[in-house]
Amino acid sequence: MSNFVDFQNEIYQGGSVGDVPELPMTAAGLEERAERELERSAFAYVAGGASSERTAAANRAAFDRYRILPRMLRGTTGPDARDLSVEVLGTRLAAPVLTAPIGVLELMHESGEVIVADVTRELGIGTVLSTAASTPIEEVGAAAGAWWYQLYWPSDDELARSFVERAERAGATAIVVTVDTPALGWRPRDLEVAHLPFLHGKGIANYLSDPVFLDRLAAPPHESPEAMRAAVLAWRGLFGNHDLRPSDLAHLREWTDLPIAVKGVMHPDDARQLVDAGADAIVVSNHGGRQVDGAVAALDALPAVIATVGDRADVLFDSGVRTGSEMLIALALGAKAVLYGRPWVYGLGLAGRDGVRHALRMLLADFDSALGLSGCATPAELSRSMIVTSR
Repeated sequence: MSNFVDFQNEIYQGGSVGDVPELPMTAAGLEERAERELERSAFAYVAGGASSERTAAANRAAFDRYRILPRMLRGTTGPDARDLSVEVLGTRLAAPVLTAPIGVLELMHESGEVIVADVTRELGIGTVLSTAASTPIEEVGAAAGAWWYQLYWPSDDELARSFVERAERAGATAIVVTVDTPALGWRPRDLEVAHLPFLHGKGIANYLSDPVFLDRLAAPPHESPEAMRAAVLAWRGLFGNHDLRPSDLAHLREWTDLPIAVKGVMHPDDARQLVDAGADAIVVSNHGGRQVDGAVAALDALPAVIATVGDRADVLFDSGVRTGSEMLIALALGAKAVLYGRPWVYGLGLAGRDGVRHALRMLLADFDSALGLSGCATPAELSRSMIVTSR
């Protein structure tokens, strides 16, 4: 049992001898400082959304349509009164949260993925490693505790299979197939600085370390600048699978016995087709607003997906969570766990390991506090009856 809310006691105790936090105490504060201090292209890659960024804004605004209805006098506020742990897809987590699969972390820190793996292992929560990582699968797996592998399914099934098998050998306990990014959305922040990191050889470490990919090349990528440029062009030709269909999950099932989650699903009919095809979990997500401008907020899509497949598959939530009370709302609507994205990435860029740890401890402490003050001792006690629609 983890007493995450004790983070606030540490801070207040430090304040009694003149110590104050070096980093902001809100997700918004981390973003604001990151915008001031980080390289423009790095911040743009993480912060940017599709086109006018209406979807990213809608993700945040959707939480305002709900209010928590706390219960009192239930004995849930003591220091040892709560147990936040859950099991999702056979993975035990100290709290119902995993870091979302965000690629190219070398834009923030050269050891980004390993740092995140190490911090999440320390805290007992999960992490989802992106295909677009800056560190190979095997190195991250050696540092991680509970971790899943996110697959951007390339247009080469042999390469896709190699990624999955490498992840399983390295200790991943689930495969998360992202289906909403067969091609990149229109992202003006990146376009204004003409920056796509992959074309600079960043975020493709899993390709450059893969025997199937290397076999497709005429020369080893690190042999010369020309060979690296050829590798980048080969990556460009393989990223994104425009022919992927729900039935292709059968191939994935042939490659691994690990649980399969499908991320990027918003429509209940898509969720039904994927579960029918063998998915063990659905991650309701619009990629943090990075793909389709003006799309439905992920939180608004969550109830219909749960109503459609929630009795046959775990449903997780991604896109927009910034606070513990927002975690609570998503879980009360029926999500089994949430994926948490941008704030810890800003923390990584600002302060490395300390920044990631700070951002994650903020979320966990906030959720721990909100859960107890709302009258629940465990996430399983959350229900739709605990939230009301705001007028």
